[in-house]
Amino acid sequence: MKRNKADKGAPAPLAKLPTTVTDIPEVRPGQSVALLQELHILTRDGKLNQDSRRKLKQVYHLYQFIEPLLNDVVKEKGTVSLVDHGAGKSYLGFILYDLFFKALQNDSHIYGIETRDELVQRSRELAAKFAFPGMSFLPLSVAESTTSTELPPTIDVVTALHACNTATDDAIDFALKKHAKHIVLVPCCQAEVASVLKKNKGQSLGRSALTEIWRHPIHTREFGSQVTNVLRCLQLEAHGYQVNVTELVGWEHSMKNELIIATYKNLPRRRPAERLQEVLETVGLQEMRERFYTAEIEQAGA
Repeated sequence: MKRNKADKGAPAPLAKLPTTVTDIPEVRPGQSVALLQELHILTRDGKLNQDSRRKLKQVYHLYQFIEPLLNDVVKEKGTVSLVDHGAGKSYLGFILYDLFFKALQNDSHIYGIETRDELVQRSRELAAKFAFPGMSFLPLSVAESTTSTELPPTIDVVTALHACNTATDDAIDFALKKHAKHIVLVPCCQAEVASVLKKNKGQSLGRSALTEIWRHPIHTREFGSQVTNVLRCLQLEAHGYQVNVTELVGWEHSMKNELIIATYKNLPRRRPAERLQEVLETVGLQEMRERFYTAEIEQAGA
């Protein structure tokens, strides 16, 4: 008996894969659909689920901030180097390369820094598969990368997206030592300052009414996170950077949402250096002075 096509036993028709970005309105023009599939942002049939749509929105929003910085460096030098700390699966690095670096066809380069060997190896394989010669991936911590001979002595742009706790401070230290012109940070899990505030709370409570800001544990945690980023901004300003702080995406997508963008302008350093010292003393964080108050800032505040 002849089987009707509508019968249950008939093979399901193959899903039509998208061939152009116009088939997927969320994807930017010029973006490789195949690359997004390899990054598991798009499914095999070219669809976006809720989680991948959120990831893509975050990376694209960040790209809008980074693209002008890359153009600034290219206009000045012709080439641009970028280091992405805590690269993870390198969503940011691959999308930056696909949308911007690929068209340059020069010695411009992206370095992905990641401690997990399996992610580094996977990123290397993906870069080879898509013929992205200007991408390198190194199995290093942020601190180790600062002295690694596998990286050039200067870097133009440094990014650290959700680098946890002190890894963001290590990324700032890296950027300062590599004389980066632009620094892009999305800090995450700032627990160190909160722990110091908690330890010194007994001594601080009677000193000023301001200590009420972090008297309760939940406030200690939240205020610790806030003051950490304030100190980072002052630290960068005390090194001559112009600093802007904004949202990365809407709060419905991520609670770790603060975006810090710093551009070296050789600005006056004395005032932010003095403010940095004053904040450390006011909130009882003198023991953390070495983390934020470098020898260069010492000279600026003198």
